[in-house]
Amino acid sequence: MLSLPALQQEVYQEFLRIFQYWETHTVDPRGGFYGRIDADNQPDSKADKAIVLNARILWAFSLAYRVTRKPDYRTLADRAYQFIKTYFWDKKNGGVYWSVKADGSPSVTKKQLYGQGFALYGLSEYYRATKMPQVLDDAKQLFQTLVEKAYDPKQGGFIEAFNEDWSQTEDYILSKGEERKSMNTHLHLIEPFTNLYRVWPDPELKKHVRSMLENDFMGHIINPESYHMRLFFTEDWQVKSTEISYGHDVEASWLLYETAEVLNEKGLLSKVKELSLKMATATLEGLNPDGALTYEFDPASGHKNEDRSWWVLSEQMVGYFNAYQLSGKQHFLEKSQQSWAFIKEHLIDYNDGEWFEKTDAHHQPSRKADKVNAWKCPYHNSRACYEIWHRMQVKK
Repeated sequence: MLSLPALQQEVYQEFLRIFQYWETHTVDPRGGFYGRIDADNQPDSKADKAIVLNARILWAFSLAYRVTRKPDYRTLADRAYQFIKTYFWDKKNGGVYWSVKADGSPSVTKKQLYGQGFALYGLSEYYRATKMPQVLDDAKQLFQTLVEKAYDPKQGGFIEAFNEDWSQTEDYILSKGEERKSMNTHLHLIEPFTNLYRVWPDPELKKHVRSMLENDFMGHIINPESYHMRLFFTEDWQVKSTEISYGHDVEASWLLYETAEVLNEKGLLSKVKELSLKMATATLEGLNPDGALTYEFDPASGHKNEDRSWWVLSEQMVGYFNAYQLSGKQHFLEKSQQSWAFIKEHLIDYNDGEWFEKTDAHHQPSRKADKVNAWKCPYHNSRACYEIWHRMQVKK
């Protein structure tokens, strides 16, 4: 294993290298950032631009600026913010569009809660970095819109998607049919709500953060027997899926503990610490001898997705390091380091920059996969590098 100082130095250098790629290759001279860049770093000037990608870019460059105070990062965070406010922000109905065309005109105008969550994550981090009052106002407005339009006061949690005007829809992207609530959307709502609470300790916001943690995750989403998360639900929380997503399980194991830390309630923190360790431990069944988690497994059908994914490796590096910090158990530190070793050997593209999206079970990278698209972004990998670096900074 690397010494911890050596690990800290390596992840920080990779943190900077990731942003060098995004500075160099992704800025669209017409405004904002390209919606797609192929495996050869060639931009697709006609590709739609997704709120998930643009909000994650805003979050990432805001984080980078907050950590380094490098002016170039502030410039790119400003660029992302201005593009979102100009083209994604629905001034009539509230919230943000799912995607816009390459020229910024609306493309998919539905209100997908997953995308709203990332817009809020980006805004809250941008405010942490800049302290601009208008940005906090934007974040508050978006939060209040989500509560007003999408919160389910009867059953708790948030409905998955709506039409442009927030009327009911059956058209879902991340879930389908009667599956009106999902683990993934709730995970990426509690994440920005928590980040917003850091800078705006509003009582209603706290109520929703606490409710998502205790009622939605601990009451419905996390299986109390297996400590895996259930993925899809009806409006009244009937489970409609059997798959296990190891990457989301390990990601939630540290994100939910982070939420409990920010809420700073002793009893809740103790409860979530125990839960976090059980969730991290439960993922070990999906850990392969090469140090990478299996992407997904369905015990009902036996189907297993053996891809080694860039985002899963990122999250397991943090999740296992968090479990090491909470438990003191050396094997978690070793598994975090094994994650980093896999990333260095198989996922980082040392020739053309950024990371490959995935490898197969034999470690062959997806060399034809996009470097940038609606889902391939600087969020999971830069955050993982930051988290490991920061956790060791705090310990000093």
